[in-house]
Amino acid sequence: MDLSDLTTRLQEKFPDTVLEVSEENDEVTLQLKGSSILEILSFLKADGFNFLADLTAVDNLTLGGNERFTVVYHLLSHERVERIVVKAYVSEEKPLLPSVESLWKTADWQEREVYDLFGIEFESHPNLIRIMNPDEFNGYPLRKDFPRQGRGERKDFPIVERMTRGDRE
Repeated sequence: MDLSDLTTRLQEKFPDTVLEVSEENDEVTLQLKGSSILEILSFLKADGFNFLADLTAVDNLTLGGNERFTVVYHLLSHERVERIVVKAYVSEEKPLLPSVESLWKTADWQEREVYDLFGIEFESHPNLIRIMNPDEFNGYPLRKDFPRQGRGERKDFPIVERMTRGDRE
């Protein structure tokens, strides 16, 4: 990948958004402010990064960094056999990013998972509801300030009670 060409084009088009561009092991990583994620990912998709391989999040509570949360997008260009990682920083006060489901349908469930486990909302997502936890679940279990032992929610589930007694089904 021609890092200098990509860097130049991104810096020209998004001068106030791109925080850092780096390359390691033939993989480019972009770090940016989250507010322009939809525009930047649209630009990268038009540039040939046609596949969203993964979308996840990181809680930077104990790591430091630009913001409390980072949403990480792994993109692939099948034609050029290139990968790019895009890291969008999201504040704890307003954990909100534009949805990229309109670009890649695979983002649908991936954004729902990040919402359910980290509490990061995706604006304009067509169905942003919990995907793994019950609707009445309170909290976001992959946040670093969530108690390791949970909050006792599992005590109400009959299967957990049977398993702790040894009555496995």
